[in-house]
Amino acid sequence: MTSVAEQDWFRGASLKTVLALLNADGGEARVAGGAVRSALMGLAVADVDIATTLLPEEVVARAEKAGIKAVPTGIEHGTVTLVIEGQPFEVTTLRKDVETDGRHAKVAFGTDWQADAERRDLTINALYADADGTVIDLVEGLADIETRTIRFIGDAATRIAEDYLRILRFFRFFAYYGHGRPDADGLRACARAKEKLATLSAERVWSETKKLLAAKDPSRALLWMRQVGVLTEILPETEKWGIDGIHGLVAAEAALSWAVDPMLRLAAIVPPDRDRMEAMAKRLKMSKADAGKLIAWAEAPSLPDEITDVGFDRMLYRNDVEGIITRLRLALASARVAAEDDPMAMRKSARLSVLLKRAETYQRPVFPLQGADVMTAGVPAGKRVGEILGQLEDFWVERNFTPDRDSLKSRLDAIVSEAG
Repeated sequence: MTSVAEQDWFRGASLKTVLALLNADGGEARVAGGAVRSALMGLAVADVDIATTLLPEEVVARAEKAGIKAVPTGIEHGTVTLVIEGQPFEVTTLRKDVETDGRHAKVAFGTDWQADAERRDLTINALYADADGTVIDLVEGLADIETRTIRFIGDAATRIAEDYLRILRFFRFFAYYGHGRPDADGLRACARAKEKLATLSAERVWSETKKLLAAKDPSRALLWMRQVGVLTEILPETEKWGIDGIHGLVAAEAALSWAVDPMLRLAAIVPPDRDRMEAMAKRLKMSKADAGKLIAWAEAPSLPDEITDVGFDRMLYRNDVEGIITRLRLALASARVAAEDDPMAMRKSARLSVLLKRAETYQRPVFPLQGADVMTAGVPAGKRVGEILGQLEDFWVERNFTPDRDSLKSRLDAIVSEAG
């Protein structure tokens, strides 16, 4: 008998309170899905979801009577969030799908645990733990947990047809939890239905893709997505660019203790072309922050093979620093791979490491003059003010940011006198 009863997360007082509340007076409730999966895989348990035979209205009524905050976060789909001492628990009534169109499902509430399990996507996501901590497996998910097999419940094509986002979920869960090769039936079904991804909202596709890219090592999943055409379907920009850079990047992240950044991973597999990145960000409806990172990277200047510290400081001043950092990290990851066989690449890797540290600690100097200074010197407001200010700033940058305010004002006076 498999159990999670002795694990700290399951022994928490808040969870015990919720389970006791929902299991009283003929009700039945079990911890469901991700919490059980993570617990059995030895991973940290974050969110705890609960499935129950009680209707949402009854869940709310019981919570209110017990003085527990109830939030109807998705009540039309049977979900109520109960909050105890700041900890949320999503409580969802058992369901079965009565109608699906590949994007949305109409559900009917019920009390059949088998039907509830079979409507879920993957076997490892359809395990339950009862109030005693005993794990209940209705879809042979325990065996897949043991072998780290990512497998659809029942017929893979049928599960995918219920929600085409499950194609991307299949690969995301493979990236996080899978071992060896992906399940053949699942892979085949994903390949056959890949064109249906175009029927999904861009927000859902990008959200799922970004989660996949945030896996500790998404390289195997990306490789299989490329093999069956799914990657080209959602990121056609990768088709002629390739995904080889992702392997070296993941290795560099681990060796250099870089935080996982899905946007950096994305930059490793798409071309640094501003127009294409703008179009991709718009198509996927990325946030301004995500789109900004991509565009800053695409616009950043290429790094010359040799550059002095002074020349690099000028580059940092004239361009988006974060974009240059992205360029440096990708270049360093690539150089580290090449350095395994090439002493020159090892030297390049060392230099890139120095530049990266310089960029990461860079503080942009503040130009000492403003437009008001130019007008005070006698130049009327207008285009000429900006031209002179730019001329003085170029002078300042070319002299390594050393001229102070007085020196620049003297040069300003000279420029105005010569023009007068």
